[in-house]
Amino acid sequence: MIPTVVWGTGNVGRLAVRAVDAHPSLGLAAVLVHDPAKAGRDAGDLAGLGRDLGVAATTDIGAVLAAGPRAVVYAASGDVRPDDALADIVRAVRAGAVVVTPALYALYDQRNAPPEVREPVLAAVKEGGGSLFVSGIDPGWGNDVLPLLISGLGTTLDAIRCQEIFDYSTYDQPDAVRFLVGMGQPMDYEPPMLAPTVPTMVWGGQVRLMARALGVELDEVRETVERRPLDATVTTEAMGAFEAGTQGAVRFEVQGVVGGEPRIIVEHVTRIHPSCAPDWPVPPTGDGAHRVVIEGDPRIEVTVEATGEDGNRSVGGNATAVGRLVGAIDWLADAEPGLYDALDVPLRPAVGRLGRKHP
Repeated sequence: MIPTVVWGTGNVGRLAVRAVDAHPSLGLAAVLVHDPAKAGRDAGDLAGLGRDLGVAATTDIGAVLAAGPRAVVYAASGDVRPDDALADIVRAVRAGAVVVTPALYALYDQRNAPPEVREPVLAAVKEGGGSLFVSGIDPGWGNDVLPLLISGLGTTLDAIRCQEIFDYSTYDQPDAVRFLVGMGQPMDYEPPMLAPTVPTMVWGGQVRLMARALGVELDEVRETVERRPLDATVTTEAMGAFEAGTQGAVRFEVQGVVGGEPRIIVEHVTRIHPSCAPDWPVPPTGDGAHRVVIEGDPRIEVTVEATGEDGNRSVGGNATAVGRLVGAIDWLADAEPGLYDALDVPLRPAVGRLGRKHP
């Protein structure tokens, strides 16, 4: 068993505890929390498992890392605290742990990451013998290994489009929905997540990584953003009312341009209610889906609908991204210490998990 720490118990961390618990090669060694009110609570309780796991959450980072865990799932947010997240992750790698995380956007394509992000990680790998693999929560596999796999099924390839299409009324992060993304805000409000260069900062690495895998040089990476207001006030179960005339839908693209044309596109279509922007792409059913479209001969379209235990597609999508990260731990534990990306780490079959329930 690989002793594994889950660092953070928010939307991602709760799913990570469940994934580690379900993996036959991993053992939950500790759970780190920031909120003192969570300290002492059992990990099973924090993860909503309905049973105890015998691991009490703690705020003592030093003690947990001093115990020498073989792996760390870093599930704390990096959205608004990227420097702190980098420092935490470097600390865990320096302690000799294999670390998997979605928190550092710049390292989705680690070979082209800024030196101020990449070099501290490489120094920690050399000093402590740990490793790091970063993959997205949007989910990463939908913007790297899945489209690249499907691209190889065609004869000719004109463009790759990776879509995330979601109703954010089901997303359990009100601050992110209202303020980072801007749902329910006046149309003259500039959401931080949609500010110029930010979409490219977050998703550009995945575009560059796909270009590298396909053996093409990008002319540039550019972005487009569209926003639509609500025609009428809508009330959501989780977050209350969103007023008419405020932002109700967002559509943006991060485009990898080859030969003057957008050829590798990561697109997000997000609504707070299905009535807003009905002419934009919609999921086949339910509240969300991920879709890959290969334009070429033949044209190939694959849609993935992942549903969480509560029927929520947002939770299901996050769970698949967590599954990709947690499922990589045993491979990373056997690999040489280093800094890895999605082209380095193979998709792992669910060995030992077919028909297996949470122990």
